[in-house]
Amino acid sequence: MDAKIGQFFDSVGSFFSGNDKIPWCDGDVIAGCEREVREATDAGSEELKKDCIMRLSWALVHSRQTEDVQRGIAMLEASLANSAPPLQDREKLYLLAVGYYRSGDYSRSRQLVDQCIEMQADWRQALALKKTIEDKITKDGVIGIGITATAFGAVGLIAGGIVAALSRKK
Repeated sequence: MDAKIGQFFDSVGSFFSGNDKIPWCDGDVIAGCEREVREATDAGSEELKKDCIMRLSWALVHSRQTEDVQRGIAMLEASLANSAPPLQDREKLYLLAVGYYRSGDYSRSRQLVDQCIEMQADWRQALALKKTIEDKITKDGVIGIGITATAFGAVGLIAGGIVAALSRKK
């Protein structure tokens, strides 16, 4: 019984804390990836440069900094315009979905992750991201309903107080 109560409080706590299982990336990792891109560009290896740009894109969309996430989204969208093998497109779509999730655009994120799942239905990483997105949408909806209900309750309470005050004056 104590274990079930503990699980309940853990689930409520994680509901309000907003924890997800998507990794974060620090600024020093991003700086290292940027250095790799510069070095690959200087070396002239186009394939190495593409790999370094993918690593940088991954780091940017997993950043805690909004500007980094937006930069990663822009890089990935630009690279999707160039034709690439379907596996790379799938990876880019997934990273875009992560970026849009991190930036709060959950509907766009869900559309992109659905495209990934269409490409490979059993891709566990994409399925886990889809669940995370849906949980976040549900959580935000529940919180929104709570705020709306509280606001209506407060308005009702104030209106009731005014009506009661007016009825006493008569």
